[in-house]
Amino acid sequence: MKTALIPEFEQERLKALSEYRILGTRPEQSYDDITHMASLVCETPIALLSLVDSERQWFKSKVGIEAEETPRDWSFCAHAIHTDQPLIVTDALRDERFVDNPLVCGDPKIRFYAGFPLNNDAEHRIGTLCVIDRKPSQLSGNQMQIMKALSRQVVSFLDLRKRSINLLESFCSESQPSGIISTCSYCRKAKDERGDWVHLDQYLAKRSTLNFSHGICDSCIEEHFPEVLEAWQAERRESGQDVQKPAQVISD
Repeated sequence: MKTALIPEFEQERLKALSEYRILGTRPEQSYDDITHMASLVCETPIALLSLVDSERQWFKSKVGIEAEETPRDWSFCAHAIHTDQPLIVTDALRDERFVDNPLVCGDPKIRFYAGFPLNNDAEHRIGTLCVIDRKPSQLSGNQMQIMKALSRQVVSFLDLRKRSINLLESFCSESQPSGIISTCSYCRKAKDERGDWVHLDQYLAKRSTLNFSHGICDSCIEEHFPEVLEAWQAERRESGQDVQKPAQVISD
């Protein structure tokens, strides 16, 4: 068995992987949907979202196997992360890198492997989205394009996860030692670092990349704009339509 070489910028790659804080987490529907789609599109019994850690490959999502992880030295994916191009092994028994690999000689008896690297925006390849079969095979052009798109979608989910974690941590350490945003219990405004009371959306907009639109909820329509609600309901009755609460949305 030919063990994959360690990538040149391995420490930077491992740091990028750790920033997602995803190793060891529970299954999530968004990732499971992608591996199921990969299995269906490529007509393979096995599909994996594999993350290559320092000593192991760990499966965030899997179809067709029970294992949670395997040693990195056995990993096809450890070979796949050396370039940004897919690694296609049509028949592992005819490839000197894998012919005596434990995953080929034993379960899951890999013969066909197609791994699509997960490239983040810094060109660190943290793992792969891969499909596996127990018989020699290959992918069509359309299947290749779909797998590339699905691997990009995985990275988008991971980046969103990282941004969400970073945003939450920045809020918890921004201005209150205890990690609390001080808000008015009546009007729900937030107190900024200067002690000024501002609307919560303004507070968040200054401290994040979030964008906001504004509307009026049903209860506020009833309390503050009863005449608008009455006029709307009268108009609905005259037109013979059901009278329900309006969904009032006012865009910025």
